[in-house]
Amino acid sequence: MTGPFPTRRHALSDLGTGFGAVALSAMLQQDASADSAAAALLRGLPHFAPRAKSVIWLFMAGGVSQVETFDPKPELTRYGGMTIPASPYASVLESPYIQNRIELVKGDANGQIYDKLYPLQVGYGRHGESGIEVSDWWPHLAACVDDMAIVRSMWTTASNHDAQLQFHTGRNRFDGFFPTIGAWVHYGLGSLNENLPQFIVMGNKIGDCCGGKATEGADYLGPEHDGVTLSVDPQNPLPFAVPAAGAGTPERLQAQQLLGRLNRLTAAQHPDDTALAARIKSYELAFRMQTAVPQIVNTAEETEATHQLYGTSGGPTQSFGRLCLTARRLVEKGVRFVQIYHGGGGAGAWDAHSNLQTNHASNCQQVDQPIAALLTDLKQRGLLDETLVVWGSEFGRTPGGQGSNGRGHHNFGFSIWMAGGGIRGGTVHGATDELGFHAVEDRHYVTDVHATVMKQLGLDARKLEVPGRKRLEVDYGHPIDQIIA
Repeated sequence: MTGPFPTRRHALSDLGTGFGAVALSAMLQQDASADSAAAALLRGLPHFAPRAKSVIWLFMAGGVSQVETFDPKPELTRYGGMTIPASPYASVLESPYIQNRIELVKGDANGQIYDKLYPLQVGYGRHGESGIEVSDWWPHLAACVDDMAIVRSMWTTASNHDAQLQFHTGRNRFDGFFPTIGAWVHYGLGSLNENLPQFIVMGNKIGDCCGGKATEGADYLGPEHDGVTLSVDPQNPLPFAVPAAGAGTPERLQAQQLLGRLNRLTAAQHPDDTALAARIKSYELAFRMQTAVPQIVNTAEETEATHQLYGTSGGPTQSFGRLCLTARRLVEKGVRFVQIYHGGGGAGAWDAHSNLQTNHASNCQQVDQPIAALLTDLKQRGLLDETLVVWGSEFGRTPGGQGSNGRGHHNFGFSIWMAGGGIRGGTVHGATDELGFHAVEDRHYVTDVHATVMKQLGLDARKLEVPGRKRLEVDYGHPIDQIIA
């Protein structure tokens, strides 16, 4: 444009709309890369009948102990303090699953010894009609166990916290960065609500040492498929997205109308510029979000009973309770994928190399009631059948002790669970050995979780190919059919 008319950039930054500074992940910070025509045709068209519409992905950063949560092992207490070779289970050290990582049981570079069994730090009981064993640190979730499918046979290759990245992309950090499961879902299915982003990220972010923003990124799929960071603060839910002072609804509407005219003029001059079309779509979404998002995160309209259910009124559950309650409100309004971190930053709050009892008891107290409330609330509103809830951590913790009262990293066997969205509740699938050392029955690499999520959403990962990008066989994973109803 020439003459007195402002450019789109000036319209965004000077008309008091706040668009120019909106930090919607990479949506407005970068030019959104164009999709292939073939992939674009897949938007909103599942490959087969879906069982779920939305996903709530709950990630506990740091490495949750499988034996003190959803895979209790009483043999650890029975033989606590005994070395693994001296115990009846010396054979675990000869397992083919160790994969040249014998140092995990003999001692690492710092001379830390892992081969003395560390007793369970909490009791456990059987719960629900299914009688599934759950740690006493999860009293609220234990009451929901008949809606959950627990997979006790997960494994991964990364033994440090870059496993956080691997859990979300399926690839070791040494391979580079790749699209996350949330980005693939967004890429394949697109929008259920044109006023809201379809891939939202909340909670304490993962540190750069462990993948950082790459755990919610789209990489080669293009920045328009990145996760959008959302705060539960209704006064500032999106960084820099609050309209400038004095910019009320009429002013913002006028600015948007002018911007629309400028965009249409430019689009007419460049009809084949798909990147421009993506940018225009992002800006229009940003405008709509300025009204829709603050309303979503404002939970004041919820009943007192709901706040009591989630524990949002105060205490250790308040912060995570707000995130879980907001997640329910988001999927209720049609958001496809909500990714919630707990304990992010650095290695992660669940990284219990010492004081495991204090660490896990505190963390469980923060998240147990809110997560159980989320399942309960979704169910009573008729939303659980169409919402797939996934809970996980990057790996588990060693059956042997580290130091005097902790456990080390352990990637050979750990647990995740799923609920809703066509999942068979009251189910335990897979198993670790008697010490919780190795996944020995129905073993599942982390991309099997991704494949299960995609199947329930009606997606075939092999039909989401990107020209010029070759995926490995392991990237696709295999749906865990045994937990699907």
